[in-house]
Amino acid sequence: MSGLVAIMVVIGGVTRLTGSGLSMVEWRPLIGILPPLTETEWLRVFKLYQTSPEFLQVNVNMDLAGFKVIFFWEYVHRVWGRLLGLAFGLPLLFFWLAGRIPQGFGLPLLGLLVLGSVQGIIGWWMVTSGLVDNPAVSQYRLATHLSMALLILVLLLWTALNLRFGRSKRPPGHAVMTLLLVALTIVAGAFVAGMDAGLLYNEYPLMGDGLVPVEYGENGLFDPFDNPASAQFHHRWIAMLAVLAVAGLWVSGLRKGLGGLAHIMLVVVISQFLLGLTTLLLGVPVWAGALHQAGAVLLLSVVLIVTHRLQAQQ
Repeated sequence: MSGLVAIMVVIGGVTRLTGSGLSMVEWRPLIGILPPLTETEWLRVFKLYQTSPEFLQVNVNMDLAGFKVIFFWEYVHRVWGRLLGLAFGLPLLFFWLAGRIPQGFGLPLLGLLVLGSVQGIIGWWMVTSGLVDNPAVSQYRLATHLSMALLILVLLLWTALNLRFGRSKRPPGHAVMTLLLVALTIVAGAFVAGMDAGLLYNEYPLMGDGLVPVEYGENGLFDPFDNPASAQFHHRWIAMLAVLAVAGLWVSGLRKGLGGLAHIMLVVVISQFLLGLTTLLLGVPVWAGALHQAGAVLLLSVVLIVTHRLQAQQ
């Protein structure tokens, strides 16, 4: 399930990168699993899209063939979410009726099912922000949607590790701070994506004539969340702090005998940092952005596994 959620996050990233997120302007949670199967149905959903702000203000020259391309990724994203619900809910029901849920895991597993349902609602709440007036998804709602996905991923993986290696004790403080820094870097990246801030200052380490962009602080209290230049600045330097924290966790892992796992974590964080630079310097091509999203999920997962294994070594 953790792997399926990780794939979902990457699909969501590709949906954002390809500008596909606002292509489906209706929410049909029960029958929406089927794509348009006839030309008549394609024309119906295309006409719905033609009334949306994105079509009227951005894609006014798009034809049906172009619409089918952007429709594809949003459709896959939504269907994958439904499949996640079935992949988790049906086995959970079976194991529950068969009395095979380990003691103490029933409520956490039910809680994960509830979180998955809430995530679907958050996803539609996010999409609706771009269907009225301004054809852009709210960066706040995008960050909320991604944060919930990361929370579900972390809880799934931690539960799996508890089942495999025994219940966790209190993990080391440094490991927890490293995990939080990595998660914060990813959420900061959501604000960058939500405002297309990656298209600014495609250079490193400078942003214009200095390390700090000239626009920094222009939007007052909410500047970190409303100012694209500030969002990119924060994402850069929080990422650097995360890299340093992971390097420290690597040292801790070596001392605790987690050599192989610790080395994997170090390779992943270095690769992710280089992917971030590549994505920025190339102006955020879809392939680089998708790899960067996948690297973020992989890094978070590996750091979580190291964190769990470290507490087991206490």
